[in-house]
Amino acid sequence: MAKEKPLELHQDRYFSSNPEERKIARELYNLVKDTPLLCPHGHVNPRLFALNEPFPDPAELLVIPDHYLFRMLYSQGVPLEKLGIPRVDGGQTEQDHRKIWQLVGDYFYLFRGTPTGNWLRQEMVEVLGVRKHLSSETAMEIYDQISETLSKAENLPRAMFERFNIEVLSTTDSPTDTLEYHQQIRDSDWNGRIIPAFRPDNVTNFLTRGWTQNIDKLSQVSGIDCSTYHGFIQALQQRRTFFKKMGATSTDQGVLAPHAEDLGEKEASKLYQKALHGKTTEEDAARFTAHMIMKMAEMSVEDGLVMQIHPGVLRNHNPAVYDIFGLDKGADIPIATDFVHDLKPLLNKCGNDPNFTLIVFTLDETTYSRELAPLAGHYPALKLGPAWWFNDSREGMLRYRRTVTETAGFYNTVGFIDDTRAFPSIPARHDVARRIDARYLAELVAEHVLDMDEAEEVIVDLAYHLSKSSYKL
Repeated sequence: MAKEKPLELHQDRYFSSNPEERKIARELYNLVKDTPLLCPHGHVNPRLFALNEPFPDPAELLVIPDHYLFRMLYSQGVPLEKLGIPRVDGGQTEQDHRKIWQLVGDYFYLFRGTPTGNWLRQEMVEVLGVRKHLSSETAMEIYDQISETLSKAENLPRAMFERFNIEVLSTTDSPTDTLEYHQQIRDSDWNGRIIPAFRPDNVTNFLTRGWTQNIDKLSQVSGIDCSTYHGFIQALQQRRTFFKKMGATSTDQGVLAPHAEDLGEKEASKLYQKALHGKTTEEDAARFTAHMIMKMAEMSVEDGLVMQIHPGVLRNHNPAVYDIFGLDKGADIPIATDFVHDLKPLLNKCGNDPNFTLIVFTLDETTYSRELAPLAGHYPALKLGPAWWFNDSREGMLRYRRTVTETAGFYNTVGFIDDTRAFPSIPARHDVARRIDARYLAELVAEHVLDMDEAEEVIVDLAYHLSKSSYKL
């Protein structure tokens, strides 16, 4: 039987097969491959760095928190219970993490050609030192190797942060969060820069599970009575000030549609009271969310926090999964959006203000060239977030560059954002983005659209300077 080929990463992965373009891409990539990583938007738990305890076993680290991974397995009939995904009711799920990892090994062939498969392969090679392909036969050997690797001091969270060459990492935090772990990090003798980002969804969206309890928590943590709309707005302003004091430079909202509308205090107060009394409707929730997008923009004009919105996804499409397992379990599906009309009130009011920055993401690729690039190519405040979520892939990134660059240019975009919950995958994600940008720029150089010295400047800006300036880092 032939010896199995070792798991390796080809130096030219993601580059064009055209020899001339591949050579140029290599030169461009080498300019940025070791550039520090800026991570201004993500979902890594700050508890990791506050406690600095060893990462758990491979299943706990790489499978259970990663909806990119387990959604594929679920689509092939693997029950989420067998993958150890926690149930809302605390019911029984698989507790033997070796069995969970074995399942991943059994089905790892499903990830061929996918971003998840490519990230995980690079993660295993460069972060965890794995040199064998994950399969049914190798799963337990790899599990034991990763477990041993994670137990070493050089693989504690803070040590990994430094090894990854991360300059700054932003978490995503609710207004009701006390930011205690951020404070622990600040009080420690470690100088890694971990900052919060203000995400108000769980108090601005009436349809959030436990919304009234979240409003009670907001009252408690802010010390402001939120039984009125006026108090609610004051509490949000107070929490934004606190977040900014703790290092925050941005806010973020995940919304179904990018619709913005100023309802006025009287109408907004009426809807708020309906929600407090449990009488809200989906239409009420949509209107209030649109109003709060306007209010967040107005607050950003005042306090300078960069505003982000992530529309274009119908979350929790599968109620059977949502009811049992809750949020973020892989059942989120892209939908069509209308940025031209929905954002017009906000951009007309704030889009020309030099103190305001709005970064827009979308899963609706059809809007890139038709709506978003033209809007960003005009309004000074509007910047385009990178290819996001399902589009955070080789083809998705290339489509993004091809459809926005001619109208918005490179400098109305904000570089790469990894937007991850899986901390060890951060270097792989940035590396893919840098390789794809090198590939795209190499094509422009080879076709004499750009000179090489221009491409050299652009690749550095895309990898570092645009994120740093856009997010005020």
